Amino acid sequence: MAESVSFPSSTGPILRGVVDLPVGEPRGWGVFSHGFTLGKDSPAASRMCKQLAADGIGMLRFDNLGLGDSDGDWGDGSFSHKVADTVRAVEFMNGTGREVRVLVGHSFGGAAAIAGAHECETVAAVASIGAPYEPAHVEHNYDALVHLIEADGEAPFLAGGKALTLKRHFIEDVRAADLRERIRTLRRALLVMHSPTDNTVGIENASDIFRTARHPRSFVSLEGADHLLTGKNQAARAARIISAWADPYL
Repeated sequence: MAESVSFPSSTGPILRGVVDLPVGEPRGWGVFSHGFTLGKDSPAASRMCKQLAADGIGMLRFDNLGLGDSDGDWGDGSFSHKVADTVRAVEFMNGTGREVRVLVGHSFGGAAAIAGAHECETVAAVASIGAPYEPAHVEHNYDALVHLIEADGEAPFLAGGKALTLKRHFIEDVRAADLRERIRTLRRALLVMHSPTDNTVGIENASDIFRTARHPRSFVSLEGADHLLTGKNQAARAARIISAWADPYL
């Protein structure tokens, strides 16, 4: 069971998402931050949130600026915008009486969840899946375009069959983002999940995040999983682990 919702982004355009609702009394509430250009309906986002809801944790998953059902131009966004909009999502849920205790982020969204948690007083726990230690790691997705963007200010960028525009401010913003201090001063429970065979974001990123974090911190190896968690039961398995781990923080 899901509820369609919308709320204003940090820059004005309306963001749209769904809240996957538990059957019966909820154990708690959370927000999911999706990967780079993946959207709320990507396998990782939809399958994990549905499984968490089945386990009693209601989850809001939403499309970032200019993706999926959300308004705005993706090219106007940045890592800083993604962080700010994750915070907006938490504020929206809190405003409806569903206090968010858990942030879950996949890939680029995992970095955003860690960074955004600092601005969310109700959040007690953060789970990252396949997250980069440095947000600028995402540059490998468009490295062939960097010189063109630096020269012209922007360039067309094809992602998932959708034509997007990548702008210079995004590159500058993501290069300036320093997640290390955010991890070190998180002051919330952190669960780091990563596949040792992740060919998109290497397992060394999980090691760096875990070493930088302070307790309470946990690490779970997602053996056999690919970066996008598209294999059978991969996303559901990750969600069940998060559900059990998050219980004391709900």
